[in-house]
Amino acid sequence: MRTIIDLPEEQIRGLAEYCAAQHVSRAEAIRQAVNRLLIDCAESETQKTFDAAFGSWKKYGISTDEYLGELRSEWEG
Repeated sequence: MRTIIDLPEEQIRGLAEYCAAQHVSRAEAIRQAVNRLLIDCAESETQKTFDAAFGSWKKYGISTDEYLGELRSEWEG
């Protein structure tokens, strides 16, 4: 799909330098940048999920090791 974007002159110059150094078209460089942005956003959301879950057992007043130990002791004959 084609799209039109407005870039300040400084970004256009930087993009031109990048494209020349990497031997890629302007369109390819922008596709790479958008792809990196999407990956970074997904990684950020994953990190937020991990951060929210970390330490979630504290409210139970028992460590996960203790809890698992209690569960496993039920398995023993």
